[in-house]
Amino acid sequence: MNKTKKRKEEHVTIALKEEVSAHHNFWDDIRLIHNALPEINKEDIDLSINLFGKNLGAPLIMAGMTGGYQGAMKINRNLATAAERFQIGMGVGSQRSALEDKKLEKTYSVVKDFDIPLVIANIGASQLVKWGYNKSKERLVEIVDMINADAIAICLNFLQEVIQPEGEATARGCYDAIKDLSDELSVPIVIKETGGGISYEVAKRLIRTNIAGIDVGGAGGTSFAAIEHYRAKTVGDKIRERCGNTFWDWGIPTPISLMEVKRAVKNKIPVIATGGIRSGLDTAKALVLGADAAGMARVLLKPAFNGKDNIVEEIEIMLEELKSAMFLLGAGTVKELYSAGVEIWI
Repeated sequence: MNKTKKRKEEHVTIALKEEVSAHHNFWDDIRLIHNALPEINKEDIDLSINLFGKNLGAPLIMAGMTGGYQGAMKINRNLATAAERFQIGMGVGSQRSALEDKKLEKTYSVVKDFDIPLVIANIGASQLVKWGYNKSKERLVEIVDMINADAIAICLNFLQEVIQPEGEATARGCYDAIKDLSDELSVPIVIKETGGGISYEVAKRLIRTNIAGIDVGGAGGTSFAAIEHYRAKTVGDKIRERCGNTFWDWGIPTPISLMEVKRAVKNKIPVIATGGIRSGLDTAKALVLGADAAGMARVLLKPAFNGKDNIVEEIEIMLEELKSAMFLLGAGTVKELYSAGVEIWI
């Protein structure tokens, strides 16, 4: 097994077996205000949204988790089964490995066998810097074609890169690469953080480009510093083990990042809230704070690993929780959630 495949499998194994969440989930600090006279019927609640020109059955995105080793094909197939069933969005993990080894394409392209309304490709921002403009443009077209993607997530995963032994902590020129590619490509580009969150200042810079959306990817969910901590511990790398522990809880809390980004973009582009979303209630909280959709990853990984029936059941429960929250807030549609009451205890 090559190093990239081994690393991807280790990431999934650690996420399944170890406790790698941030030590505090900031969605617990958000309280929605109960509406004792909702004046709606639960059965009439409409969860549908339009995101990046695609109609979704609910405001949920399965955030990119995996791909690039053989076991990932089963996970992505099971996730795709649920995405098709409930007509929600789905991303895949970084597709760099399949660009380097064509034999791994099927671990991602399996999603093409399903009718998913919004499929999101994935590549790390550091790769754009490394490749340069022309090669980056070619490679982005490749990853889109690989899975028939409707959008591309460019991941700002520098927290993971700086801890990871194989990491590429190269960010100089990243903004210009994003700007140039968003000007040129016809496929929507979504800028996605992966646990560190996006600040008001960074969002203000990003909105000057032609990106189609921002996924805040804030702190409070899976800590990739924690995952790299465990990887380093396994091989006796004391420096990386220590650094992973030190930066375990690094980042902007997801609710704070969401509100800051919404303030910066002023509804010019959609904002997705990923980071610590565990339930339909957390999803409702994110939507009340202004998110256009909520993204989930690790909470779906174990059910997807265990089988398609498990992941279908998990999403079904989450949607029931979301509908229940909407009913108790008196919101018949996702848009009506934006005017619901909220208390923030952070």
